[in-house]
Amino acid sequence: MSNNIREQLMAKTANLPKPADFQGENKKDRTNRGPQTMPGITSALAAAQLRIQELEARGVDTEIPVDAIVPNPWQPRRQFSEAKLSELARSIGEVGLLQAVTVRRVGESYQLVAGERRWRAHKLINKATVRAVVIECTDQDMAALALMENVTRDDLSDYEIAIAIRRAESEFPNRTRLAEAMGISRSDLYRFLAYDALPDFVKRDLDLNPSVLGASSAQDIANALKKSGEQGLKALQELWPQVLSGDLVQTKVAASLSAQASRGESATDAGGRSILKIFAGKVQAGSITKDVKGLTFKFKAGVMTEEQENQLREHIGKMFSIQSE
Repeated sequence: MSNNIREQLMAKTANLPKPADFQGENKKDRTNRGPQTMPGITSALAAAQLRIQELEARGVDTEIPVDAIVPNPWQPRRQFSEAKLSELARSIGEVGLLQAVTVRRVGESYQLVAGERRWRAHKLINKATVRAVVIECTDQDMAALALMENVTRDDLSDYEIAIAIRRAESEFPNRTRLAEAMGISRSDLYRFLAYDALPDFVKRDLDLNPSVLGASSAQDIANALKKSGEQGLKALQELWPQVLSGDLVQTKVAASLSAQASRGESATDAGGRSILKIFAGKVQAGSITKDVKGLTFKFKAGVMTEEQENQLREHIGKMFSIQSE
C-alpha cells in the first residue's frame, strides 16, 4: 500500500460516479448550508480512515504530556461545541480514554493527526498526560487527512470546509479530481472557493464566527462585488455589521449591496432601513433603527442596570412629555 495519501485517495476515487450521475435523484430544496455532499465522499473518508489505521499499526503507543501537543496546522475547525467537549471530558474522567489520539513528532513537540476533541477534553479536566500513538506522517498526509476527516461533519461550517479545501488542494492533480473525491460538483466546489474573493474585514469576522455566512451567500456576494466595484465594497462595509448582529439575513446581502451601489447612496438594508448598533464594551447592548415608520431604540434584556434605565427615561423625559400607562 502506498505511503502517500494522495495516491490512496486517487486509487479509491478513480472509478467513483461523477456528480452528474446523481442529478435528478432526490432533488430537494437546498438550504443556505451551501454545497451538499454526494456518495463519493463516503469512499474518500473511508480511504482516509484506512490510511490512519495503517499508520497507527506502525506507530508507538505511549503517554504524552497534554501540553506537549499542538493541533494539526491543517485543521479547518474554528469552533468546538463546549457542551459536547464537556460530555466527552466527563466520560473520559469516568471510564478513561477508549481510543488513543494520533500524533506525529515535530521537533520537541507533537502535532495532532487525529483526535483533537479527545485532546481538548483532557485539557478541560486538567489531565497531565494523554494516551497517544506516535506515527510518521508527511505534510501531504496531514493536509489530506484533515480535509477528509472533517468535510462530512454536520457541525462544520462552509467557511471551515473552504479553509480545509485550500490547505489540501495541492494533494490533488486538479480541481475536478478534488471535487470528485469530496463527492461534489465543480460548481459546488467553486462555491466554497468563493470565500477567497471576499474582503479581509469579512474573512476576519468569519475566522471568529465561521457559521455567519454560508457558501452560497458568499458566492453571491463575491459576484455582486465583482460587478459593483468600489461602490459595492463601501455598501458591504455598512451592511456587514447588520449580518453579524442578525439584523440582516445573509441571503439578502448581495441584492442589498448591488442596489445601494447602483444608486451610489449610503447603504441600508433592502427595506430602506438603517441600523446603528449600541455596545456595552464588546457586547452589543441594543440598536437604533430608523425606517419610514420612525425611530426605534431597542435594548437587550439585562444589559442595562436599573439606574441606567432611570437615567435614560429621565433624559428622554426632558426632551418630551412622557406618560406612564
